[in-house]
Amino acid sequence: MFKDLDPLLHNQLRLKIMSLLMSVEEAEFNYLLEKTEATRGNISVQISKLKEAGYIEVKKSFKGNYPLTTAFITKKGNSAFTAYVDALKGYLDQS
Repeated sequence: MFKDLDPLLHNQLRLKIMSLLMSVEEAEFNYLLEKTEATRGNISVQISKLKEAGYIEVKKSFKGNYPLTTAFITKKGNSAFTAYVDALKGYLDQS
């Protein structure tokens, strides 16, 4: 009846990050920071958790003399997000 919700995605900030990445090809750290309104430390931790799970990939480079972190969703992350949304729809359809 009710599908289990992915505990990794069932976190407000990680869900925000994944939602943003689903709508763009890739996103710079500062873009995610601005859109989520999270702190630098918190978003870094959540990006690391998503990366460890294989849901996103992170590229480190330089833009001028400044470090640049860019994230993009993986195939596994896309599938997990889609399954999470489908499971949520199942909960909503029960009411």
